[in-house]
Amino acid sequence: MKEKFPDLLFVAEVSANHLGDLERALQIIEAAASSGANAVKFQTYTADTMTLDLETFEVSADHELWGGRNLYELYSEAHTPWEWHPKLFTRCRELGVIPFSSPFDSTAVDFLESLDAPMYKIASLETGDHELIKKVAETGKPLIISTGATHWDEIIEAVEVVERTGNKNLTLLVCTSSYPAEPRDAHINRMKTISENFNVKVGLSDHSLGIGVSVAAITLGATVIERHLTLRRSDGGADGAFSMEPDEFKSLVREGTSARESLGFSQWSIQDSEEEARKSRRSLYVTKNVVAGEILSRENIRAIRPGGGALPKDIMIFLGKKFKEDTRIGTPLSENIVE
Repeated sequence: MKEKFPDLLFVAEVSANHLGDLERALQIIEAAASSGANAVKFQTYTADTMTLDLETFEVSADHELWGGRNLYELYSEAHTPWEWHPKLFTRCRELGVIPFSSPFDSTAVDFLESLDAPMYKIASLETGDHELIKKVAETGKPLIISTGATHWDEIIEAVEVVERTGNKNLTLLVCTSSYPAEPRDAHINRMKTISENFNVKVGLSDHSLGIGVSVAAITLGATVIERHLTLRRSDGGADGAFSMEPDEFKSLVREGTSARESLGFSQWSIQDSEEEARKSRRSLYVTKNVVAGEILSRENIRAIRPGGGALPKDIMIFLGKKFKEDTRIGTPLSENIVE
């Protein structure tokens, strides 16, 4: 199947929200499609490709969600089994959404290539892995790189790795790697900095709650919005606390699409849909019954709604002239009825 990539990609990230249940993973895909997502993303790794099974390897104690947890145990719990991937990709394609993944090592890329993955995502914490970036970029497929917790010089290096492969289809996502992220930490204006410096498409990987940050990013030119999706936050899981529920994702797609459509063009014009409203603009009317020869004054002509008469700005042209004939109240004022 040849996927068609839309101008604005709403990505539903499954991540660990499957909670180790294939059926739940499939339900999340279905919820994503029903909510308007046009792509679903997975993560392709195993505990062994991520870390070593050592008690001393732990998440920092002060981490918002996973403080003090053993890394191997965390990744064992959170990973998406590789044997699920064919079923997950097939279900996405059946529902008309694009399936893709974040590989975390070379073997994951080879595996995803066997599934004809249509594009790839490099996670924020992998931006320093140039060999991984190079291998993915060399597939020639669209590549998204998230930039959370990444210094500017590291972004430059990652982009140079991609450029050296000749891959021209790169999107960089602004991302704040905290969970959940505070809107004040999003700094989505950085998308402009990225776009201007690298001449690439930009987007947002959003870990905040609500839709405000994502919608704002769309108005600033984001072409990709990535959000974690779960069935219910109350179900828990490693990523549940900062994930969207289906009705929230649906709201994001609806309002985000409206925001994108509302940008339009910058040159000034009256829209066709406004022509009816213009009929209600004020214009000059005769406001009393008058007789021929009577002087036009502010007592018998006035700017009122609707349109149909002379423009209000021209009232001084008429004041002091005479009516040609008897004229009834409510007659639109024009040069034809005055001397």
